[in-house]
Amino acid sequence: MEKITYKLEVFEGPLDLLLHLISINKLNIYDISVSVLIDQYMEHIRMMQEANAEIAVEFMRMASRLLYIKTAMLLPRHEEVEELKKELVGELIEYQLARQMAGKLAQQANFDQFSREETELPVDHTYQLSHDVQVLYDAYVSAAGKRRAKEPPKKERFEEIVARPVVSVTSKVYFVLRKLYVKPTVALEELFGAAESRSDAVATFLAVLELLKAKRVKLDDDSNLTFLNGGERQWRSKKSAEQ
Repeated sequence: MEKITYKLEVFEGPLDLLLHLISINKLNIYDISVSVLIDQYMEHIRMMQEANAEIAVEFMRMASRLLYIKTAMLLPRHEEVEELKKELVGELIEYQLARQMAGKLAQQANFDQFSREETELPVDHTYQLSHDVQVLYDAYVSAAGKRRAKEPPKKERFEEIVARPVVSVTSKVYFVLRKLYVKPTVALEELFGAAESRSDAVATFLAVLELLKAKRVKLDDDSNLTFLNGGERQWRSKKSAEQ
């Protein structure tokens, strides 16, 4: 048995297909029947799938749109349906008018005859724009800054950091003990007030922690340091041995 074949018409888009269905069903474009259109529209999509034709996204989007309108019509209150149908009718009328005008223009003119060979035009490479001086200066500074950012840093940038003397914690331990040897109680504020630099202050803080850890001194609630458990005697004995 010979297989039945059919040739599908080529439509430029879903509106073109809908106008074709309205025409063959002799429907009033101003009062279209969505129920009739959706069934025939989906049947045409099915035939396109069977023919392995490539279906554009616009066709599937229009199918979803028609199904939504048909579903909304089944609801008891469907004021939205009239707006949706009115919007669809407006698009169909606009597309129909555009297609009619395109047909008339195609009969009146052949656009292939309005062609000519490429003409080489003179090119003026002179820069015609004018800019404010500040704009040019800012552009230059920006470009120069990017270039300098790629260069290795100069040693002068590190001199301020590297040149600072490093204060040892051991020296500050002796400093704290000497203070306590002269005065039985020394306030932390007094110790840090004597610091000449940030490195000096950090070393003093670490020295106090070391003395507290070794239980040589104690710190009361008023932030005062004093010798602890014979710490003063150990310091005096060590000083005597050094002398």
